[in-house]
Amino acid sequence: MESLYLLLPLSVLLVLALIGVFGWAVQAGQFDDLEREGLRVLDADGDPPAGA
Repeated sequence: MESLYLLLPLSVLLVLALIGVFGWAVQAGQFDDLEREGLRVLDADGDPPAGA
């Protein structure tokens, strides 16, 4: 029972941190274009990636 006094607040803090990271990712535009990277893999034109 005593472990709940430690684990419950820690789990609440972890959930709040995960919600904060997810909110930051949405605001930063990480989920704006989910299709481009998947289609880029299928592009067989042979060009090296930009920056390589």
